[in-house]
Amino acid sequence: MSAARRPLPPAPGAGMAAPMKKIGLLGGSFNPAHGGHRAISLFARDALGLDEIWWLVSPGNPLKPARGMAPLPVRLAHAQKIARRAPIRATAIERQLGTRYTVDSLRALRQRYPRNRFVWLMGADNLAQFGQWRDWRGIARQMPIAVIARPGYDDAARGSTAMSWLRRFVRSARQSADWTNWRPPALVLLRFRPDPRSATLLRQADPLWHREYEATCVRDPLTRRMIV
Repeated sequence: MSAARRPLPPAPGAGMAAPMKKIGLLGGSFNPAHGGHRAISLFARDALGLDEIWWLVSPGNPLKPARGMAPLPVRLAHAQKIARRAPIRATAIERQLGTRYTVDSLRALRQRYPRNRFVWLMGADNLAQFGQWRDWRGIARQMPIAVIARPGYDDAARGSTAMSWLRRFVRSARQSADWTNWRPPALVLLRFRPDPRSATLLRQADPLWHREYEATCVRDPLTRRMIV
């Protein structure tokens, strides 16, 4: 059995009456993570009353080319650096879960952490292409979704195929702190000051950003396993 497919150990506190935690999930390649990811995460924490945000650093995004993608340990190590001293956990748990698509990852996380309440976070750029994701309606039926405005993407997001279906489930941003009481599908659109930072621009400015992390072995904060 490969290391990627070994059964995960029980979640911390399994079998105990641990208090519910409100967790925001932000998925992506994080190639590289940057201050914009941190800023929208902290904004979502305040708007939604979250205890933590988990950055799900993807082993491989099915919608992005493999060329130019830094290795997973490199992306995770850099993401942990960007998340330092914030209630953000950068994790590669999808590798240990053996999941490739978001819909499967969310299902596995809900099963593994049944006492946590999760909300899926995404930028408006992701909402614009959400209809291309595997079983995107299944994602929406699993947990509430909070969409954070991104410069230049709001019009495409609002006119997208997915939004034409999701529009009937939109909740008022004034009620965003009550998201744990919402029955999915539920969507809230959060306004955030424009932040022009992007991973694409950072790679263009510094194509060798990953060099300092190439010999890094990093421990996953959720599974406690080394990612190599």
